[in-house]
Parts: sequence; C-alpha cells; structure tokens
Amino acid sequence: MTPHAASEITEALCRRAPVIPVLVIEDARHARPLAEALVAGGLPVLEVTLRTPAALDAIREMAGVAGGVVGAGTLLTPEDVEAAQGAGAGFGVSPGATPMLLDAARAGDLPLLPGAATATEAMSLLEKGYSVQKFFPAEAAGGVAALKALAGPLPQIRLCPTGGIGPANARAYLSLPNTLCVGGSWVAPAVKVKAGDWAAITALAREAAALAA
Repeated sequence: MTPHAASEITEALCRRAPVIPVLVIEDARHARPLAEALVAGGLPVLEVTLRTPAALDAIREMAGVAGGVVGAGTLLTPEDVEAAQGAGAGFGVSPGATPMLLDAARAGDLPLLPGAATATEAMSLLEKGYSVQKFFPAEAAGGVAALKALAGPLPQIRLCPTGGIGPANARAYLSLPNTLCVGGSWVAPAVKVKAGDWAAITALAREAAALAA
C-alpha cells in the first residue's frame, strides 16, 4: 500500500467521528463489550495500544464488533505491524515514524497513522507521501498553539492530535482547520471498564461524538 493510499484510508477513518478512543486494555474479556459501548455512543474507530499482554486478544475480540473498526496503537517495530495484522487490526498508529516501521506497514498493506511532533518530522512524512499524521504528544509539543503555527506553512497536512487531550480542551483542537479528529482515553476510564459500566461509557462516547456539532 502506498503512503498516499494509506493517508486516504486514515483520513476517511479520522472523519468518521471527532474522537478516536485510545484504549489500554488489561483484560481481553472487557474488549467486546467495551467496543460495543463505544460504537453505540457514536465512536466507531477504536485504537487499542500494544502496551499490555491482553492487547492483541482484545483486538481480535473487537474486530468482530459490527459497525466498528479497530486499529493497533503504539506500533514501534515491524514485528508489531505483523502481530497487529494477525490479530485483525484494520489500521495502525505510531507515536513516531522510523524507516523500518514505514516499510513494514507499506509491505503489509496496513494503513498507518504515523506520528510527528515537529515541523521537520511532519515535512519528512509528507515527503514520503503521508499527508495524514498523528500529532504526539500534543499538549507537551505545544498544543493548540503549535498546531495553529503548523497550519500556516503546512496546510496540506491533516492531523490527529493525541496526548493530554480531554473534554476540557478537545473542542479547541477540533476547531482548527488542520485537525481531523483527536485521540483520547477519557471516554473509557479504567474504573468504568473494570466495573463493566458500559452504559456510562456509552454516555461518555455520546458526549465525545457531539463535539463535532
């Protein structure tokens, strides 16, 4: 898959809802009901980070949820790309971008949302054909002000800022012309997931989905 084709797919995914839930799943038994709750609330595109032993099993469970698209986050190596695809991930997300990772995603036809934190990193990815990127870590890298500054010289780049974003500042990011959506974990609090309070998570998802209005 060419970087241009990957960007077309990731842009379409980012436009499906204003928030992509960033999920750290400790118990794969929570995966399906969690995905169902988020999709029911209007957030169909889900990112499961490869930060726990349960992550790949969680992706397998979520891949079967009607109306949802599950991707794998925190892809760092070619082995991560292969494992994510084997688990059924429909796309990948990375905090940064290395030649080996980009090559692996391209060779495996996995649509990738690669990360950038500076103008140079964003330009390097654009040069390779990635016009849709993750801006990470958003708040630590300058937040809304940084994205406003990047929009001037790099208007052709569209971004999904992630890192330090919550209900208090999400709308400010979403108001920017170069922001397609934001990534955030607040829609699936660990305490609600552990308690199996799926109704509360659906309510949080509905509130997040309404940020596009």
